[in-house]
Amino acid sequence: MTAAMPVTSDLADDFARDGAVILRGLFADHVPALRDAVTANLADPGPHAGENTALGEAGRFFEDYVNWHRFPAFEAAARDPVIAGTAAALMASQRVQLFHEHVLVKEPGTARPTPWHQDAPYYFVDGRQTVSFWVPLDPVRDATLRLVAGSHLWEKPVLPTRWLSQEAFFAGDYRPIPDPDAEGMRVVEWKMEPGDAVAFSFNTLHGARGNVAGARRRAFSLRYVGDDARYVERPGPTSPPFPGHGHAPGDRLRDDWFPTVWRTT
Repeated sequence: MTAAMPVTSDLADDFARDGAVILRGLFADHVPALRDAVTANLADPGPHAGENTALGEAGRFFEDYVNWHRFPAFEAAARDPVIAGTAAALMASQRVQLFHEHVLVKEPGTARPTPWHQDAPYYFVDGRQTVSFWVPLDPVRDATLRLVAGSHLWEKPVLPTRWLSQEAFFAGDYRPIPDPDAEGMRVVEWKMEPGDAVAFSFNTLHGARGNVAGARRRAFSLRYVGDDARYVERPGPTSPPFPGHGHAPGDRLRDDWFPTVWRTT
């Protein structure tokens, strides 16, 4: 199979260097169906759904994940050979497995930002061949994703926290959460149209501003893993938790739970 969206050597080099690139229009064909599926997800949250605004705080910041079995539009996007093939090319991987999808909705007037974090410390999978696609389903000018270029290469992972309380998710030897703007780190971000995608490593530090605009900001994410991804034990329950997975340290993720959506032949 060959990725239908060309990934140039320059784009692959940028992804390897910065841990984040912009891909214009990659999900454009899926936007109407994904919007409908997000509406259905908001009306029928799954067991992992969460609210990230405090009692009495303005706005609403909703998230949910691991619902691709329930909403066909989520699975259709994940299995699209253009999207999965692009993931393979960016990761330089012969094989791509779906880890999970994630829906994030910020209603108008939601001042609360998405805190700075890396995804990898929350997960029970580790490897350099990973990629997330963050896809707005509405035009995004200010509430866009912000990423610290090169942070996927840091030796020590950043402390994972619970988004609302900011309590540590695990105990362990972690790097304190930095303030990238105050510390002069190179932050990359892009104004985006529905169907554009930011591709970034699970290890890339990222966050997002609040949504002070007058319209809802719906975002859909897909998380993929490649050839070198293996199960690792964390100091406590992971997010997502995936109870009963049956993995042992060093295992490749089981294909019946994390389907292979791409193989290079």
